[in-house]
Amino acid sequence: MSTSTFVIRWINFLTMMLAIGVICFGIWMSSHSDECKRSLTIPVMCLGGLILLISLIGFLGAWKNLSVLLWTYLVMLFLVLVAIMVFTVLAFIITNTGSGHTAQGLRYKEYRLQDYSSWFIKQLNNTENWNHLRSCLVKSDDCNNLSKRYKFLKEYRHAELSPIEAGCCRPPSECGYPAVNASYYDLSYHPVSTNNDCKLYKNDKSVKCYDCNSCKAGVAQYMKTEWRVVAIFNLILFVILSFVYFVGCCARRNAARSQPSKFSTR
Repeated sequence: MSTSTFVIRWINFLTMMLAIGVICFGIWMSSHSDECKRSLTIPVMCLGGLILLISLIGFLGAWKNLSVLLWTYLVMLFLVLVAIMVFTVLAFIITNTGSGHTAQGLRYKEYRLQDYSSWFIKQLNNTENWNHLRSCLVKSDDCNNLSKRYKFLKEYRHAELSPIEAGCCRPPSECGYPAVNASYYDLSYHPVSTNNDCKLYKNDKSVKCYDCNSCKAGVAQYMKTEWRVVAIFNLILFVILSFVYFVGCCARRNAARSQPSKFSTR
């Protein structure tokens, strides 16, 4: 047995175990998530299933020394590598714009939708997409827990809010509404800004600033952070799978050489 065939066999065996773990993790996430977050588990389980299928083909090809299976394995792995590379490049391009703006007297940043990529803006301005995201935000505890976490107004003013909390749970600071507590603002004051978000904000927990551009910007910042993490993970995965692909090429070449010799001895 050649070294490359031995290595590819055990690499794919370990990858199969990893894929089974990913699938189990996706099932666990699905059973412990609400309806809004449950859809995020589907790509996790699909990725695990795809890795399991490719690894199984590569393992059998290396075990039986079959050039056909190794060819199939390499083609599928090549397509996965291309998909990872394309997604990673696009993710870095899309998340290259947009950042928070500091506001006087606040420790957290505020976000503006126009600062982000046109792709993010298009997706968030899509009525169907935003209605689904909005329903998830209303059901979440991001805004409802602020009054529980910050019982005193001084604590709330010096809090480091997340992008979604800063954009969806309160009016933009430029509106000039004085805060009564962490979940209630005095709207009897006339807004000092022409920002339309000032008119859209309501103290009702089902309304808040969920229809504001500042809320969409907070979601865009959250998505940007998540996509950056995924892009970095994909970059590492691309390097690892490229090594596996190189070893698989060596194993396929060895299998192709050994098969004619078997026929010639008959």
